Amino acid sequence: MSKRRGSSSNTRGTRSRRAASKAREREAAERGFKATLWRWTKRAAIGGVLVAVLAAIGLATAVFFASRSLPSYASLRESQNGQTILVRARDGSQIVELGPSYGQWLDANEIPDVMKQAMISVEDHRFYSHFGVDPMGLARAVYNATIEDRQVSATSTITQQLARNVFLNSNRTLDRKLREAVLAMALEWRFSKEQILELYLNKVYFGGGAYGIDSASRKFFSHSARDLSLEEAAIIAGLVKAPSRYSPTADVEAAVSRANVVVGQMVRYGDLDPAVARQVNVDAVKLSTTEGQNSIRYFTDWALPQLDLLLPNGTFEPIEVWTTLDVGMQRAATTAIQSNVPGQAQGALVSLDRDGAILALVGGTDYVTSNYNRATDAMRQPGSAWKLFVYLAALEAGYTPDDRVQDVPVTINDWSPRNSGGTYAGEIDVRSAFAYSKNTVAAQLGNEVGFSNVASMARRFGITTPISTYPSMVLGTSEVRLIDMVRAFAAVSAGGRSIEPYGIMRVTTADGEELYTHKESRAYTLVPDYVAAGITDLLQTAVATGTGRAAQIGRPVAGKTGTTSSNRDGYFVGFSSGITTGVWMGMDNNDRVPALQGGRAPAQAFAAFMRYAVRDRPVEEFDTDLQLPEWQLEPDDEFYFGEDEDYYFYIDEQGNLVDPSGQQGRYGEGFDVEGEGENVVRDPLDPRGMDVRPGQSPEPAPTRAQPPRRAAPPPAASDDFLERATGQDMPRDDRQQNYRPAPSGIIEQRF
Repeated sequence: MSKRRGSSSNTRGTRSRRAASKAREREAAERGFKATLWRWTKRAAIGGVLVAVLAAIGLATAVFFASRSLPSYASLRESQNGQTILVRARDGSQIVELGPSYGQWLDANEIPDVMKQAMISVEDHRFYSHFGVDPMGLARAVYNATIEDRQVSATSTITQQLARNVFLNSNRTLDRKLREAVLAMALEWRFSKEQILELYLNKVYFGGGAYGIDSASRKFFSHSARDLSLEEAAIIAGLVKAPSRYSPTADVEAAVSRANVVVGQMVRYGDLDPAVARQVNVDAVKLSTTEGQNSIRYFTDWALPQLDLLLPNGTFEPIEVWTTLDVGMQRAATTAIQSNVPGQAQGALVSLDRDGAILALVGGTDYVTSNYNRATDAMRQPGSAWKLFVYLAALEAGYTPDDRVQDVPVTINDWSPRNSGGTYAGEIDVRSAFAYSKNTVAAQLGNEVGFSNVASMARRFGITTPISTYPSMVLGTSEVRLIDMVRAFAAVSAGGRSIEPYGIMRVTTADGEELYTHKESRAYTLVPDYVAAGITDLLQTAVATGTGRAAQIGRPVAGKTGTTSSNRDGYFVGFSSGITTGVWMGMDNNDRVPALQGGRAPAQAFAAFMRYAVRDRPVEEFDTDLQLPEWQLEPDDEFYFGEDEDYYFYIDEQGNLVDPSGQQGRYGEGFDVEGEGENVVRDPLDPRGMDVRPGQSPEPAPTRAQPPRRAAPPPAASDDFLERATGQDMPRDDRQQNYRPAPSGIIEQRF
């Protein structure tokens, strides 16, 4: 018993010593890990401090040298100049002169305090406490962007905005932002806060060509900025964020709403007493009336921003811009929209010449009331005008205008389209289905060729907006821009070749030096000729006998109507004599417009404009001669040639059948046809003995060689036949003059 007790005691002691040893090892390991961690932490901290010190030194050096290179305050005050742009029509006449407008320079003590407080409250409420860059604002923006998983929002201070407006551009690049920050700190180093604020308020852009608060005050309120009220100051301060969106001449409600935000910010940061704020009535502000504006501004608003891409950097001198706009057509387009738009609806029109030149562009019924460009910016549903792409895809897949289709109720993936009026015609041809805009037929064609293929066709023809591939897309549920739809129809008018709209022909200096000349864009074949001819056939029928009859102008017109559900959008796009025009009508808020249909007001506006637009152009007939490709034309070989296996023939270099007997049928010269009765002839070259009416031809022969059906060789052809078949019987000079190499030479056909 005592031995067992001793043994047990020894075992427990050994275990205790082992446990203690392991504990000491763990403690030693932990101490070692902590020591290593602390050592690396110290190194990282020291490294970080060194990097920060070096960065601070580098930043201070950059700021120092930037401040040394800044112009003097007097120079910055005197730099109130800008570029004047004289815009000319296609005939050289002056249509508008644009350029920056600067009011009087106001010293800091002349600027009303409410103007200063309003601007600081809404743009940079820590203006007086930061050093040009606001670290707190930047940290908050980064934190919010991280939490909400979005881009860092704008954090530019007033000083940064001044640096950007005076020295830089508005590119959203990291390099530009870093230079902006350095210049902002240099400005703070060089000038006082009051000087910076004075420069900013006299130079910032407020929209409508107005630079500085005095110019903005005179433009919007018809008086000097020295006399600005609190409400007026709030409106002006609210413009900086988005001058075009919050301009009181463009959208009074948006301007008032933004001004109330400014007032709220002034109360929040202690610049305005809440009791005073409650008495503010921005709605009571009287705005100055704007005269001399017209629909041409819709065109210039679209075209002139392209100068930033067309002209070399650093072009600040006065320039003249020669555009594609036709003043007479623009006037006719404006009248057509204003005269035909129903009720309080809006309208837009785009007209392209055959090379893509914009002849007229109207973005709304009145530019003064609303400068929103519905021709180039608005995205609306085109309705049945979208069927252009459905039928293009169907024609490319092998359909022809004369093919028979079924106008019957149909359900595709639980979607059951119906025709306007709820009636169905049964079996009709493709031409009639398009002309009468049969929704069920369009749905079946889209389902057969593939909705993704319809979307691809739309992309091919220049549609840039998102396209749905749900079945209902065939009826125009995807939103598009009017200018894109006109571009697509213009490509059809061009025979299936791509069209690139443009509005600027050339740009010169005031002295006549040429800075830019438009070069014709390379045209690409979008669809084969026979597809373009087929869709033109359908479009012409839609105007001649279908839903677009109101668009008739006394000469060939091809086009398509479009009406969305509940009459929210009305479309008509068509072309005649090389001019393609599209018209849209509807409400900006997407409300229903009673009796609005693409075949009524839009088609009538199209006709009113096009009668003027094509009046001096010759009448042009459409090319609807459908020359189908061989793979569609060629019938089955056995069916065509019958069962006479011993018969063979040749095809000459023009593709005509040549009979080895020395005769040529209606396919060649000198072939005699025996009559059988008064109106029926039989062509010996047709082994079936097919009856051929006068003026008709039997089915064309295939042009590819067929393998022999048996091994026996055909009888040899005579030398005379071979000379005639290959043209060797003609005089040498005639052979050289008329020689055209055949695509595949002389091909022997045997069956």
